Amino acid sequence: MELSVVGAWLSLVLLHYFDPDACNECGLGGRPVIRAGMPVLIDDDLRFEDEHGPRPSTVINRWLRELPVSGAPSARTWRTYAQVLKAWVEFLAAAGFDVFGDRRQLRDGLSAYAEHRLSGPPGARLAPASWNLAVKTLSAFYGWAAAEGHVAAVPFSYAKQMITRPDGARVEITRNLATVRGGNAHAARKYLERPYVELLMNVLAGNDPAGRRDASFQGRETGRNAAVIGLALASGLRAQEFTYLTVFEVPPLPARRTSVPVPLPLAPATTKGGRGRSSWIDYDALARVHDYIRLERAATVAGSRWSPRGPLHVTDPTYEGARIDGARRRWASLSPGERLRLVAPGGGSALLAVCSGGAPFVDWAGVLARTSARIRARFEPGFPHVHPHMTRHSFAMHTLERLVAGYYRQAAKLVADTGGDAALALYLTKADPLLVLRDLLGHASAATTQTYLNLLDTQRIYRDAYTSADPSEIDDDATMTPPAGEQF
Repeated sequence: MELSVVGAWLSLVLLHYFDPDACNECGLGGRPVIRAGMPVLIDDDLRFEDEHGPRPSTVINRWLRELPVSGAPSARTWRTYAQVLKAWVEFLAAAGFDVFGDRRQLRDGLSAYAEHRLSGPPGARLAPASWNLAVKTLSAFYGWAAAEGHVAAVPFSYAKQMITRPDGARVEITRNLATVRGGNAHAARKYLERPYVELLMNVLAGNDPAGRRDASFQGRETGRNAAVIGLALASGLRAQEFTYLTVFEVPPLPARRTSVPVPLPLAPATTKGGRGRSSWIDYDALARVHDYIRLERAATVAGSRWSPRGPLHVTDPTYEGARIDGARRRWASLSPGERLRLVAPGGGSALLAVCSGGAPFVDWAGVLARTSARIRARFEPGFPHVHPHMTRHSFAMHTLERLVAGYYRQAAKLVADTGGDAALALYLTKADPLLVLRDLLGHASAATTQTYLNLLDTQRIYRDAYTSADPSEIDDDATMTPPAGEQF
């Protein structure tokens, strides 16, 4: 096998993110075939080749550019992979290893890197999950590099093992032996119990724990913060999904209050992996969003002269799409970057959440961090540090409890009606809640969703359902969660 010749790697690597607009300003004859936001590694002498030929940065950048068509369409994934490779090659240079050395040299470098990252200086250590992500990234890169002839063999060893999936099927998987065992997945799922959810929503709205106006609160945008975080808690959306939701994609409010959740379709470009999906939102949370749109948001964008770089002007908007710079487009086709540039009819951003002046608002991590700190200082010292993804975990747990309770009530009613086998009744119903929640959260596999089930006190839920399962008192239409088919 003929291998590429590579030179010594410099100790400092610059990480740049490609900006097509900046490229146009440089006066180049043509635009490089590079996706916007694509990371680019550059040696600190700004050279991509030397007397030995192309630098390793050139090879790495080629792999990064192929990620969108290699199963990694998310710009966030590109950045993560680039950061892993940047840290790896800088370590190899400092330790005297070649990025594309032979397998023995690379395995020695990997061993030294593992020691540095897992038991080295405190500032350099990685958590098990972060280390396993680095291993996954390096394994994918060196697998590609070996196939392309840049390296003789990958530096990793693998083992095959059989596992049992949640559906009971036995499948064979390949495990990278450089990975380390972390904690149970469900142990890392941090969520808010219902009393803490109510406390958070009250303080976001500028109130005290009892729901009365807090005279000491000097903040603004209370309607926006309570509406959008309430939407996240009621729908399980990821931060990117609710951050880039346009005001025109908010479902209409039903004519009368209903206990049936309202479908909430999500554009593929804003969801993880580009897979469009649909969640739901309850009536009260949706009503709060419409109140924000009608009152606080309308006052904020009125007369706004905000204009982004490269504005996209929206006219004739509907629930499905609008004319954007004169061309009819569906909201589902717009990327997050394009959504940030949308200017609504009458002025201001077209995104749901806007800040003073009408510009789009995206700093939800900051809102939750400040609100959590305020709650700890004023009302509840034990309140956790809340981040945007915790709203998703909270939705998952509360929804799963509702779904499991509904199915357990059906099982308990079956036992009460027929005197049948409780174990059989549970067996016939227990899988459905996971499948419903899997679709709501957009998980590719129920195995991911199952981690929430480990946190649920199913024995308490079943006990409460069973002890109250008097067939003469159960009103299926009024009190029970509808079956999965009816919910959708």
